[in-house]
Amino acid sequence: MEESARQLPVGEQIFLDHVGHFAADRDAAIAALARAGFAPTPPSVQVNPTPDGSLAPAGTGNVTAMFSRGYMEVLFKTADTPLGRQLDSALARHVGVHLIAFSVADAAKHYGRLAASGMPMQPLVSMQRPVETADGPGIAAFTVARLSPGVMPEGRIQMLTHRTERTVWQPRWLAHPNGVTALLDVLVAVGDVGEAAARFSRFLDRPVTQERAGPAIKLDRGRVQLATSGAFHDLVGCAIPPGLPFIGAYGLAVASLDALKARLAGAGLAFTARNGSVVAPFPEGLGQGAWVFVEDASRLPWRR
Repeated sequence: MEESARQLPVGEQIFLDHVGHFAADRDAAIAALARAGFAPTPPSVQVNPTPDGSLAPAGTGNVTAMFSRGYMEVLFKTADTPLGRQLDSALARHVGVHLIAFSVADAAKHYGRLAASGMPMQPLVSMQRPVETADGPGIAAFTVARLSPGVMPEGRIQMLTHRTERTVWQPRWLAHPNGVTALLDVLVAVGDVGEAAARFSRFLDRPVTQERAGPAIKLDRGRVQLATSGAFHDLVGCAIPPGLPFIGAYGLAVASLDALKARLAGAGLAFTARNGSVVAPFPEGLGQGAWVFVEDASRLPWRR
């Protein structure tokens, strides 16, 4: 299918919206992003509106790297809440990517679909965080449909509807020294690719396609690519922590691979260039896994 160039979906479209690193040390993670040539936003603390109109801490805060299509975030614990404790549990496995979020036009509708299908759900939640804009303080607001913990062992897999596109994707945060412009795909190593593919297909309401790298769920923008541990290593070459599943890599579009390589080399970061892609392990602070940079999405190793 031809992928949408819109920032946010309409109708029945589903986009790969963002991925989230869970970090034990917020400042180390921010420094790692900057070292790799990203321009992170200022840290913010997430809160949930309550029925009486007050704001309760969600338990996590974040910094983001915003792209012309999608974004990536780093999450860190801010309070001892169920969400904060989930972050602790994930960090006990390994530091790295533990969240995949998909954007939809109507999260409540998908919440109803998933609940009706028998998938255990957490309550539909409205989340927000303060955001500084060029014109002063603002709010980033979302409606999030989340599965109950453990339903998707890969991590926190969720759908959301953005309520404040302009405050989330501010033009001043979209330019990065490393030239990254878009989030493309996410690559997940799993023990049973057939079982995982069926779950993701059910969650996303999209069919499974069989690719050379393994089963994939293709969306209106982006895809989830599943792979065995052996196939994962062949595709990106990075180590896999003990125990699967592992959200171990994601694809990013860049304006110029040559400029990217110069940036990584200047920062002393390791990378491997092959067949129109550059694979770079996450620097310390962002955990285990790797970025896969390409100028053209068709050059991602799992798309070839």
